[in-house]
Amino acid sequence: MTEPVGQQFQTDFRGARLDDADFSGARLHSPNLEATRITDGWLLNADISGYIDGLRVNGVEVAPLVEAELDRRFPERVKLRADDPRGLAEAWALIEDVWRTTVARARTFPEASLHERVDGDWSFVETLRHLVMATDAWLLRMVRQVPRPYHPWGLAGSFLTDPAGLGLDYDANPSLDEVLPVRRERMDAVKETIAALTPQELERVCVPPDTPGHPAETRSVLECLHVILDEEWEHSRYANRDLDILSTRTR
Repeated sequence: MTEPVGQQFQTDFRGARLDDADFSGARLHSPNLEATRITDGWLLNADISGYIDGLRVNGVEVAPLVEAELDRRFPERVKLRADDPRGLAEAWALIEDVWRTTVARARTFPEASLHERVDGDWSFVETLRHLVMATDAWLLRMVRQVPRPYHPWGLAGSFLTDPAGLGLDYDANPSLDEVLPVRRERMDAVKETIAALTPQELERVCVPPDTPGHPAETRSVLECLHVILDEEWEHSRYANRDLDILSTRTR
């Protein structure tokens, strides 16, 4: 079933087979390609970003190669895979430094630019709102077991089908100065949680509260913290990439 929305289409291809489909020049935003199989495809000059695990290209598993190259480019990112309290504290200190620099850079831009989307992705302010949501979900809901943890300014991906039901206000338009205190509270909460960790606590299995929300599956404390670290790191890269583009527009 295909429903046109302006010049876009919302289409559910789950379980479908597409023969001779032409996606040249297309942009697939936030697609779910889990277990997708592409045969005899043309990926000339294709650009793919996202979570990659188990992907094989011409019989070669790609994820380890991508991870190795990213580690070569950004040696400090290996800290994000820490599995002990001291290592996690060092990883969070890295995240704090990265975002301190990124926010300072963003402040050199006009406020309007920080609400501008680049290539349809979240704006800088929206990115901060998403990270608020990520902390609410993986730290407050999972690790701290808060039944209704979500700040109304939080943003999530399209997988969250009823954001209003969780108290999220996607139509809100807070300024950078309004979002930063909320963001600071969440970052401080992560820091406090990591500072109080023990090896035994890292192994604790977090069962989601019996209230609507995301996540809905059990994870260990360590797994939840790794999700937060990954979200922080990846979105800092996206934010700086977009600030590079916005800087050319501003000039």
